[in-house]
Amino acid sequence: MIIRPRPTWVDVLFTLRGSIAREIALKLAVITAIAVVVTVVETAHPSLFANLAATPFTLIGLSLSIFMSFRNNACYDRWWEGRRQWGSILTQMRSLIRETNAFPQDPARAPLLRAFCGWCFAITARMRDEDEHAAAAPWIAVAIPAHHPNPTDAVLQECGRHLDDLARRGAITQYRYLAMEQRLVDLAAIQAAVERIHVTPLPFAYSLLLHRTAYLFCGLLPFGLAHPLGWATPLVTAIVGYTFFGLDQLGSELEEPFGRDTYDLPLDAMLRVFEREVRMALGETVLPPPLRPVDFLLT
Repeated sequence: MIIRPRPTWVDVLFTLRGSIAREIALKLAVITAIAVVVTVVETAHPSLFANLAATPFTLIGLSLSIFMSFRNNACYDRWWEGRRQWGSILTQMRSLIRETNAFPQDPARAPLLRAFCGWCFAITARMRDEDEHAAAAPWIAVAIPAHHPNPTDAVLQECGRHLDDLARRGAITQYRYLAMEQRLVDLAAIQAAVERIHVTPLPFAYSLLLHRTAYLFCGLLPFGLAHPLGWATPLVTAIVGYTFFGLDQLGSELEEPFGRDTYDLPLDAMLRVFEREVRMALGETVLPPPLRPVDFLLT
């Protein structure tokens, strides 16, 4: 995720890091080249496009912009929902740490908190289609079977076993057991929520229609602008293309918020927050440093 201070007018004009310009540069170059060719043809044969008006393109562009705003809102909702769920993980973790302070010397406390931290690493790997076993292994003592269909949930079950052990030995009251068990239920709900985002993209036909319409509109726009605008056509086409292609690409980036792209959520930085707080709760004094943006990019 890009972390930058509020941009000045110079940043607005010249900043590339954090803009969408790099991702759509090839598309813009192609559309601008088409506009140049159309302008050259119109200059050589002025009557060729004399009957083409810009009014239809205005109507199509207005409809396309409204349609695109609906899609981008849906994509942003997915991105923000992912961020809310990771914030909920932090809430549950801090609450669990506070509740385990009631039995600081119990031998089950450390394995419980470490298993919770392992669950955080495992669910992050699951959202990125990476190795969940390897992500959780440093934090749990019990090996998860390689054939397990949901290693992240297996780590959560390990947390439950530690909690059951505390209740069985009478280390915690029934009330505290129920409160901590509810934490695990909430974590299971969080996992289901982020899995829903991960495995349920926007309908393909919905996105395909938008992509096709944007390409057709920007590709045909120079034919309607060449006669009234002349050599201003490539510039206007590039500006319109930047707007539509940029919004289209930005929506695609926000649609999948859990990856490692520039515009995805900074899951590594949030994992470091989880890890530091768990290690501090376990009494460690040498903690890994928090992750900071590098060239404005927080991973």
